[in-house]
Amino acid sequence: MSRYRQRTGVRRYLNVVNIGALVLAAATSLPLIWMALTSFKSPVEAGSVPPTLFPDNPTLANYGNALGSAGFGRYLLNSTVVSVSSTAIVLALALFAGYALGRLPLRGRGPIMVALLVISVFPTIAVVTPLYLVERQLGLLNGYWGLIIPYVAFHLPFAVWILRNSLLDIPYELEESATVDGASPTRTLLSVILPQARPALFTAGVFTFTATWTEFLMALTFNAEDTYRTVPVGIALFSGLYEIPFGTIFAGAMAATVPLALLVLIFRRSVLSGLTDGAVKG
Repeated sequence: MSRYRQRTGVRRYLNVVNIGALVLAAATSLPLIWMALTSFKSPVEAGSVPPTLFPDNPTLANYGNALGSAGFGRYLLNSTVVSVSSTAIVLALALFAGYALGRLPLRGRGPIMVALLVISVFPTIAVVTPLYLVERQLGLLNGYWGLIIPYVAFHLPFAVWILRNSLLDIPYELEESATVDGASPTRTLLSVILPQARPALFTAGVFTFTATWTEFLMALTFNAEDTYRTVPVGIALFSGLYEIPFGTIFAGAMAATVPLALLVLIFRRSVLSGLTDGAVKG
């Protein structure tokens, strides 16, 4: 007789890992569910005490108010320009940096990786004031580049880590064959290495785009003019003089969140593959 009995039925799913995953999923999804339900409530119901879970009379008026706002379309455009530009620059630089750190003989590789790790976890709030002073001197405030440059600087280290670890899994024989055929390092990178690194590129791109799309502190600090405000800042300024329109705010947040959810859903397999590539290599 086996020492350990094999669990059957429901008991096979009752373990620490599954229960922990359910708790984590609930803690993550409940705020999103509350936001979605509140976006369909009337202003009176959204501010009622005690709050109601489901709307008694669902309405789309909040979405009309949010999407019909004079500046919401401009906020979406600004967020798209900043996020797409930042993501493209980060991926381009991270590809070359990851290739150099992972495939080429390079002195000081260890300290460089440690420095990148330190930068990636550095709190944004600690550098907002110095960055504001620098950007004011350079005339970068109230513009796209005033956000794109710091976004690239903050999210590039994480992308380099992902690309570098992924490139370690690519067989060196492919690179050696390209070198024998007379290909330059740049040609080898673009023709041989790049197709193999697509999952990692998707992962770094999704994380960078999501982080820049939802960033609030620097967007609020560096762009005071309504013309260059992004979606998170624009939604935060929906508040009126005598009331806070929770329904309209949550409707705008849902409109800004759905594209991110679809992006992650579409590329979920590439994201998971990019996160696991090179996980056991240093």
